[in-house]
Amino acid sequence: MNEDIIKGKWKQLGGKAKAQWGKLTDDDLTVAEGNRDYLAGKVQERYGVARDEAEKQVRDFERSLH
Repeated sequence: MNEDIIKGKWKQLGGKAKAQWGKLTDDDLTVAEGNRDYLAGKVQERYGVARDEAEKQVRDFERSLH
């Protein structure tokens, strides 16, 4: 699923993202609006993981949506 599709369906996918990363706030997800870089940054910040690990988690999340 490409980033444009994710942005278009973000309201629906936000719940799945919240289930994946429970430490993210509703505000985090609202601001993210499907933005991969922002989402990875918030995952990195909230979970204390390295940037490459956060990006991997976001990629894996995107793949799981197929």
